Amino acid sequence: MQNSLKGIIVVAVEQAVAAPYASSRLADAGARVIKIERPEGDFARSYDKLVRGQSAYFVWLNRGKESVCLDLRLEADREVLDTLIADADVFIQNLKPGSIEKLGFGSVDLRRRHPRLITCDISGFGEKGPYAHLKAYDLIVQAETGLCAITGNQQGPARVGVSVCDISAGMTAHSAILQALYNREVTGEGTGIQVSLFDAVADWMNVPVLQHDYSSYHTVRAGVKHPSLAPYGAYRCADGKELIFSVQNDREWVNFCEKFLKHPELTRAPGFADNMERLSHSAELDEVIERRFCELSCHEAMRELEAAGLAYGRLNEVGDVSNHPHIRRVEVGTPEGTIETIAPAAIFNSEHPSLRPVPALGAHTEIVREEILGRLRARAASA
Repeated sequence: MQNSLKGIIVVAVEQAVAAPYASSRLADAGARVIKIERPEGDFARSYDKLVRGQSAYFVWLNRGKESVCLDLRLEADREVLDTLIADADVFIQNLKPGSIEKLGFGSVDLRRRHPRLITCDISGFGEKGPYAHLKAYDLIVQAETGLCAITGNQQGPARVGVSVCDISAGMTAHSAILQALYNREVTGEGTGIQVSLFDAVADWMNVPVLQHDYSSYHTVRAGVKHPSLAPYGAYRCADGKELIFSVQNDREWVNFCEKFLKHPELTRAPGFADNMERLSHSAELDEVIERRFCELSCHEAMRELEAAGLAYGRLNEVGDVSNHPHIRRVEVGTPEGTIETIAPAAIFNSEHPSLRPVPALGAHTEIVREEILGRLRARAASA
């Protein structure tokens, strides 16, 4: 499965996170991904210097690619890109809105010239609308989609701790490209794909928006508690450690009252009988639950929650995650040596993945230029 896209050529004029996420997953599947960088490089190379002097973002999202530096302000370098696209299966770009068209590589024109080509344009707010022309970065889109408004606690909104808008857009683009590749096998035709960070996360916002539009319920910032299920959240144990547990249905509520709280009479008590009642009386419910957790250590609470058939988990720090027994790691070569990164989520045929290295800036520029010259010579000779 690591060679399932072998033979597929992807040209990516990309930067930052969203497009590199999509192309990195295609590279993981064996596609040849030619990453076009400015002479100074993808600016994500300089986000930090925390992984052996390299950016954590860059080494995560650019394994298995070829780095080719082109100055697309120059006609000669635009000709190189044009030649690469002519032989490509997929073209991905996430430049500032309008930039790729000004350079002569707009998707509509490319697909007119290359009907089998799949193009994927990733933007902040899409191709149309009053904000389409704006630059858009992850936190901006978290704010615009209302994600910040439902994240945080009563003291105020918060950013989700990772770049979820970029990642969501990259995931959406990846799945759309795979769908388009399959469609091309059936029809012989390419596809024009448009993905925006806003659309990707707006889709994730369906539950709070539907609740807002069709009821009087409004999602509130709940910290490390669920805004529309109760009880579901973090509680502090006698040893100071915090556990998260969840009650998802009536059967689990009965088990929780009888086996964990040791108060079976709460099962049908006024204010606690169903989820909506419990939400309306969450403060009173929390008092009961907190008293019980204060009687137990974290280990004891986990044991009793498991015995009651309830889902639970620890409120871990990043260091805890780094040493988590379920973290799967894989080695990746980088210009500064081999590192261990968290492995891709999908496991194929129980095999351990083998990932190709992260490229140094411009490592493949001359190789690719020579390939193009050879290709042009061959075409001229056969003409």
